Amino acid sequence: MSDNDINKMLNQDLAIEGSSPDQSKEDIQRYLEQKQAAYDALEASAEPVERARLQLDVAEALVGLGRADEAWDKARSAMDTFIEQEMWQEAAESCDVLYQTAQPASLIALAHGVWLAVSFPVDPQLTVNLLGYVIDETPPTADGAAVAAITAHYVADLRARDDQHNSLTFLTKQMLANVARDHSKVEDQEGLSAWMERLELLDPDVFLPRLALVLGAIAPPEAWWFDRDELRKKIPG
Repeated sequence: MSDNDINKMLNQDLAIEGSSPDQSKEDIQRYLEQKQAAYDALEASAEPVERARLQLDVAEALVGLGRADEAWDKARSAMDTFIEQEMWQEAAESCDVLYQTAQPASLIALAHGVWLAVSFPVDPQLTVNLLGYVIDETPPTADGAAVAAITAHYVADLRARDDQHNSLTFLTKQMLANVARDHSKVEDQEGLSAWMERLELLDPDVFLPRLALVLGAIAPPEAWWFDRDELRKKIPG
């Protein structure tokens, strides 16, 4: 990354936006009614995953309509089903919706989503979005934001498809540059390199365990909804 690139990034505001289209309330209401009708029409023998997908669709629409308290239970139930079915992408998406409900346990949901999205081969765009929320929730001078930013870049570089690699890693470099600026007033490539070395952000064997500590601060052991040790056994080699 050249000095021009880093300076350009340092002078841009980071904006990680969700994937939801810019819809009117009427559009979202129609979508909600459609998905709710499909859910209500399910037979008792319907597959759990089919039920969970519709629950999550309904929950997402409810969030868009400002009915977040109603969305929580639906997204939470969907997440449990996806975990049981080992559908890690959908489970992480459920956590994203749970975080967006802004309920008392939304930060707990965020920790779950980040853990799933980093541990399993989840879409890197979703992983980056979730780690972006961690940055948003972290004081700018705290090292946790730096750990989240470097993890986002690491995952994007490792997992992004060829057709999304350049754009996604540019975004994560920008995230990292913005965090460095807010954390330590870093303004150039030389300063960024020194900052990364000082904070030990160059080795995933060092910064990934530190991410676990960040998540532990958000969600203490007794707050977790699933057994991480059991799920670790299912992580692809």
